[in-house]
Amino acid sequence: MSVVVLVADGARPDALRNALDAGALPALARLRAEGGLHTVTSVFPSVTGPAYAPFLMGLFPGSAGLPGIRWWDRARIATRWPDYARSYVGAEARHADRDLTSAHRTLFELAPSSLGALTPIGRGLAPAQRIGYGAAFGLRAAWTHFRGDVRGWLMIDRAVGEEVAHRIRRDRPAFAFCAHPGIDKTSHAVGHTHAAVRDAMRIVDDTAARIRADAERDGRWRDLHLWVVSDHGHSPVAHHEDLAGLLASWDLGVLAHPWIFGRGRDCAVMVSGNAMSHVYLELHRTTRPWWPALAARWDAVAERLLARDSVDLLALPHAPDACEVRARDARGRAMVHRAGNHFTYEPLDGGDPLGLGGRVDAHSLDAAHDACAGSDYPDALVQLMQLAASSRAGEMLLSATRGWDFRARCEPIPHVSSHGALHREHMEVPLLLNRPAGRVPRRTTDVMPSALAALGLPIPDGLDGVSFL
Repeated sequence: MSVVVLVADGARPDALRNALDAGALPALARLRAEGGLHTVTSVFPSVTGPAYAPFLMGLFPGSAGLPGIRWWDRARIATRWPDYARSYVGAEARHADRDLTSAHRTLFELAPSSLGALTPIGRGLAPAQRIGYGAAFGLRAAWTHFRGDVRGWLMIDRAVGEEVAHRIRRDRPAFAFCAHPGIDKTSHAVGHTHAAVRDAMRIVDDTAARIRADAERDGRWRDLHLWVVSDHGHSPVAHHEDLAGLLASWDLGVLAHPWIFGRGRDCAVMVSGNAMSHVYLELHRTTRPWWPALAARWDAVAERLLARDSVDLLALPHAPDACEVRARDARGRAMVHRAGNHFTYEPLDGGDPLGLGGRVDAHSLDAAHDACAGSDYPDALVQLMQLAASSRAGEMLLSATRGWDFRARCEPIPHVSSHGALHREHMEVPLLLNRPAGRVPRRTTDVMPSALAALGLPIPDGLDGVSFL
């Protein structure tokens, strides 16, 4: 048996379904007919990098040690003086593997042989097993990214897809993983409904078609699992709040990328996607302060943030197992508690910020997922708690209002579409299988244990996902 996972980075379920129905993606349409197309939930933050941890480790970002595409290292352990900040956009992307938890192994480490392409997580891959890796490729990718060259990304996508198909045919790895970032790059630049996004999807279709044709020719198709999945969705954005600049205008000393040598150490703003942000408070502390101890000084700031049109939800971790959620309008406040896999949502003063209709007691991960299924925030109970419990998370977690994000400057591609928040458009992603699933897939964290099951390998304890086989 072998498993191939293609990541259509940034693809929304409705956009993929529309392209399939229009006949634009014939190879993927065959997979849908034979196996099925499912809508599953991604993770918070719904952003490339952290949202790849589910595919390759079966873990949520908080569990994996990647709380955002940018984060601040309060413990001063993983990063360096003088800023203690991490950004996986640029040269520091090479640190992602080192920042991952050592308590769990990646699929690349567990599979008997592997191949990876354009993956931000590569622990367990030798250089010869990585496509789109190394100094020369890094320079090409950086030149393409920082010029905002969307067509250049599609050329990279196509070249990498062709090389992956060639290497799968030649080397026959047990597990192959290939990311196609072109859909995401194009969506940021021109919107997820633009015709160019379908051009990017066709590259994924072409890659799948060639992998299948080679496998059928060699008699390997009946033993090959070919899956296509996305890490996050997209939604239009017309307004950009400069969150770091806003807090600085309130006479706070702010540290934020890319200018991390700020004039003060009151707070750090670490934006992902760009529709979510961590805000770290009282940076002189090396151990994490929880909200009850911060409220006296910072509650007024929290309320000022909630008064901004850009802020939809504000999460304030009270402890590893408790998090307060506030909404920007009359939806009010609630507390979320976790005890093992038991999740409780307790409205405060009649509030209902997540729109769940009142108190929720969910006694399993699946029940917690189902409790949020009809809301605007799929899987919000689990996703808020996994991130709030992370020692690397901020003391404020912000999710943006539709039409807004939190970064107004320093983007090589001016964003007309963003992601990262808890909204349905960002959290729901497609999962396309070439064989019927044995159980209904719910989350992207289910991909990794399912791949192990398909390969006949044991599934480790402590994963956040379960096999859909």
